[in-house]
Amino acid sequence: MTPNKAQPCDHATHADSCAHETPELYGLIGYPLGHSFSQKFFTEKFATEGIHAEYRNFEIQHIDALSGLIAEHPNLRGLNVTIPHKQAVIHLLDTLSDEARAIGAVNVIRVMPPADDSGSRPRLKGFNSDVIGFRDSLKPLLQPHHDHALVLGTGGASKAVIHALDTLGITWQYVSRKPAAGQLTYDDLTPDIMDEYTLIVNCTPLGMSPNVGTCPDIPYECLTHRHLLYDLVYNPEETLFLRRGRESGATTKNGLEMLHRQAVESWKMWHE
Repeated sequence: MTPNKAQPCDHATHADSCAHETPELYGLIGYPLGHSFSQKFFTEKFATEGIHAEYRNFEIQHIDALSGLIAEHPNLRGLNVTIPHKQAVIHLLDTLSDEARAIGAVNVIRVMPPADDSGSRPRLKGFNSDVIGFRDSLKPLLQPHHDHALVLGTGGASKAVIHALDTLGITWQYVSRKPAAGQLTYDDLTPDIMDEYTLIVNCTPLGMSPNVGTCPDIPYECLTHRHLLYDLVYNPEETLFLRRGRESGATTKNGLEMLHRQAVESWKMWHE
């Protein structure tokens, strides 16, 4: 069986029937969600395209609450996934796309009917649209010297980022607060390293509203016009990380375009 697709409502002939049908439900799970623009994006999309559907934010602190959420909303057809659940959700899913499996993180879930008529729970398939969103919004800014990247943070979002960097042929290096094999700490960021790694991607929530006074602890005094700083955070529009980069002459980019691009891909994944 394939999931029902939300269809635009023909308001000239079907307005009454559309008004009485239960709208398909989509949403975002994560914690906290006060910073997210996803609900606004999809609500405007549904209104503009005449799609009889609704998008809600579902703040869940623990991923084990997902099963109850799905049982409570039988009209749920798809979810986006954000911090801190992109990796933790995987064990609750029935299947993964090849890309999500390779990345090890999920930010899109398609909710499908049970495999039979036994009344069992819906089937869940995980995808990752962050790769496309990040890669396609980054590419226009890349210069030939942006061939080495520092990836700040090692959570679920960073998994998609390094996958995208691999496809672009960019060498990357993790940076974390905690020492671990194969990654640098912020104390390891010497002037020579900063000179070599001219692309810096913030995959941490530092600087995200309402905590706008925080930023990753990189040596900002080492930044130059050759650096490109990309922040996955998009609220506020300019984080402290980006502002300090701009003031040092670096090119900067926030995550809003990435959000829009991955959201469009999410819709395709819910209805493929």
